[in-house]
Amino acid sequence: MSWFSDIYRSTIGKKVVMATSGLILFGFVLLHMIGNLKLYEGQEVMDAYGGFLRDVGYPALPHSGLLWIARSILLVAVVLHIWSAWELALVSRVARPRAYAVALKVHTSYASRTLRWGGVIILLFVIYHLLHLTWGTVHPHFEPGKPYENAVAGFKVWWVSVVYIAANLALGLHLYHGLWSVFQSLGWNHPRYNLWRRLFAQAFAVAITVGNVSFPLAVLAGIVR
Repeated sequence: MSWFSDIYRSTIGKKVVMATSGLILFGFVLLHMIGNLKLYEGQEVMDAYGGFLRDVGYPALPHSGLLWIARSILLVAVVLHIWSAWELALVSRVARPRAYAVALKVHTSYASRTLRWGGVIILLFVIYHLLHLTWGTVHPHFEPGKPYENAVAGFKVWWVSVVYIAANLALGLHLYHGLWSVFQSLGWNHPRYNLWRRLFAQAFAVAITVGNVSFPLAVLAGIVR
């Protein structure tokens, strides 16, 4: 297994780990946004969807059993994603320990230049999101088992909506550059397909951002009440 250890410790191996864990997280973000669109179908549908997530797999599995399996996979993916990002940052720092004497103009996108601090913002937001709409720790009107009411009551607080909107804008930038980088890390890189890669990354990031930002805006505008 020495070959596996060598690959695992190499820069390429770290990039593959980051790309693979990123794909898992991309899939979750997409499914999470699609599920939350049920907010527009009303309280009964949204609350029923929340119950479905807890009961799916029963009785083969305990209540919420499949949900906790999914959460465990996501947790591992998050840890591996953060670990690989940290390791790659250290490799980059070691390769260039001293700053350039003259600032050089680097032709990278805004999303690329802000990828690292964007990841920190997203991590902090995920923690807040769990405390707010999953566990209700920081939600003064939280009611277990009622996702529709919790979302509406939460987003009615204007500064909470601002936090969600700002965090999802950062997420959109992270998704765009991250998805573009995934293709490159996994070797799916060819001039013939680069335009399609870019268009797909842009479309995915825009769709997720528009969908997620629409929820607090809809509540603030009184469309969802």
